[in-house]
Amino acid sequence: MTILANKVAIVTGASTGIGFAAAKLFAREGAAVVVAARRQKELDDLVDLINKEDGQALALAGDVGEEAFAKALVDKAVSHFGGLDIAFNNAAILGAMGPVPEMSLTDWNQVIATNLTSAFLGAKYQLPAMAARKGGSIIFTSTFVGYTAGMPGMAAYAASKAGLIGLTQVLASEHGPQNIRVNALLPGGTDTPAGREFANTPEALAFVHNLHALKRMATPDEIAQSALYLASDASSFTTGSAMLVDGGVSINRV
Repeated sequence: MTILANKVAIVTGASTGIGFAAAKLFAREGAAVVVAARRQKELDDLVDLINKEDGQALALAGDVGEEAFAKALVDKAVSHFGGLDIAFNNAAILGAMGPVPEMSLTDWNQVIATNLTSAFLGAKYQLPAMAARKGGSIIFTSTFVGYTAGMPGMAAYAASKAGLIGLTQVLASEHGPQNIRVNALLPGGTDTPAGREFANTPEALAFVHNLHALKRMATPDEIAQSALYLASDASSFTTGSAMLVDGGVSINRV
């Protein structure tokens, strides 16, 4: 018996990186998965991979910052798979980097909309669907940036990701009586396209590796394993948490 058997999950940001790894892992563990991102081809390729492993998946491309798309994802989970038990709200962008006095309002709003407002919109429709199933697990991908460390030039990203932790705590308090758990996952540096965008030279990569106590970045599969824990009944008494999976970057000083 796989640990997500008979569960239905939504995974956003699934075309690459952590979302891609998590969608494959959730499907291997028995969940029927609705995968979401902007790029249809990459989603179709992911669904093909899952189907070849005898999993169940379907794709819906769109913008997580649009309310209609948030609703459509839940509607698809309910209409095709019978309900919703897990939502891994993982889609995010790094966005424009630089000092706040030089940042445009457009750039700021884009990051907040993609990383934080999308989580609110997702939860708005995911929560009633989970309540109908008498429980569920919502996971937001946050980060150590803005939680245990301030990284110069990353104000919008840090603010959006820190906001997810506040949203996590309130939703966990509001919906605990419905047996809905809400947690934030806080990865350290991870070898994804977004991670490589930041560590885009050998010197920058070495710097990022050295920030971590483990002296390396995570693989997407490692972060997906932690998402699986929060999605599964193994974390049945875990809610409202900001769970660091950061390779020791938050405690490392050497």
